[in-house]
Amino acid sequence: MWLTRFKELPLALRVLFLASFVNRAGMFVFPLLAVYLVRGEGLTPGEAGLLISVGSTGLLVGSLLSGPLCDLRGRRTALLTALLLNAAGYLGLAVFDGPPWTYAGLLFIALVGMGMFSPASNTLVADLTTPEQRPFAYTISYVGNNLGMGVGPLLGGVAAAYSYQVMFAGNILAGLACAAMIVIWVPRDRRGGAGGRKDKGRTGSLGHGHVLLIVLVSFFYVAPLIGLEYALPLAVTTVLGESAGLVGAVYTINSIVVVSLGLLLEKHIRAYGTKMLLLVAGLLWALGLAVIAFAFSLPAILLSTVVWTLGEIIVSVVVPTYIADHVDERRVGSFMALNGFVLGLARLVVPVGLGVIWTAHGHEPVFLTLLAAPLVGMAAFALLRIKPSAATPAAEPPDVTVPAADAVRQTN
Repeated sequence: MWLTRFKELPLALRVLFLASFVNRAGMFVFPLLAVYLVRGEGLTPGEAGLLISVGSTGLLVGSLLSGPLCDLRGRRTALLTALLLNAAGYLGLAVFDGPPWTYAGLLFIALVGMGMFSPASNTLVADLTTPEQRPFAYTISYVGNNLGMGVGPLLGGVAAAYSYQVMFAGNILAGLACAAMIVIWVPRDRRGGAGGRKDKGRTGSLGHGHVLLIVLVSFFYVAPLIGLEYALPLAVTTVLGESAGLVGAVYTINSIVVVSLGLLLEKHIRAYGTKMLLLVAGLLWALGLAVIAFAFSLPAILLSTVVWTLGEIIVSVVVPTYIADHVDERRVGSFMALNGFVLGLARLVVPVGLGVIWTAHGHEPVFLTLLAAPLVGMAAFALLRIKPSAATPAAEPPDVTVPAADAVRQTN
């Protein structure tokens, strides 16, 4: 049972997952920031879009800073810094009334914090889990984050309808509540191997190059996700002429699939190697996007969401697990930060590129371009030399004596 396995995780991780959910559910501001800047501060849509684009570079900076901060000052310090920077930036946006460029600066500070949190969280998961526990732990983390992301915009919309100040206050208080939980229940890093990991000699003949390549190639699986965030709302409202409210159905289906099938997929993930899983994830992404590209309609969009979400789940679990299994513990934070940087880079470049294609040629080449991305990723992963996962089941002699504590873990 997943509940039994969840209880076997360290208390610090269970608290971290709860804090991550609260933090995601409390992200009232970011989804509604454009509305706030236009309606609350009187900026034009063009000005709001430019300021959000400039401020969003904070996600990239935060991802880059997370690794060194994790390594130099510890995982808990990085998590707390991320939450406090996010709260400080949004507090400034809520109370400061100045020229438009100040909004970009304050948003930059808030998003530096947002960009730092996920890599630091993934690094702490790597520290405090055994190889057998990691796929499950990253699945729980991913499911919890998606639950929070599903609740957050809804709560934020209700708060914003009452008052933008309430919206900002809710976001800030949620972040501070998470910081308090981490201070109380997440211990300081134990130097010399957090969580008892003894991994210093595990890099092998491939070094870290194979991990670096996997993280970089995963861009081709992240790009479609960011591209759909940009293209689907436009396609539904302008091409199909449907209500913008139907865009929410896509995110609802996405969240339902993640929550209902995430843990089920994790059981199967443990039985296969990393290369096979990454190829399957690419195939699911390609099939889902092919449905949209060649049978463009609202039912096709909704059906495709179910398919590509399965690929999204696999990648979101497999990549951080591979990093945790194969990177020396002294560099896990840096590689988790690089993984976050790839996501931030996609958020920066993909909408711009797709916007140019849409303006010049319409929506059809946009979805064909998105379809090409996972195909390129599959080809690259097929050629890469990928090491077996540390959690891949291996045949053991029947007479091997297994310590009691390990036997308990293996039966779950």
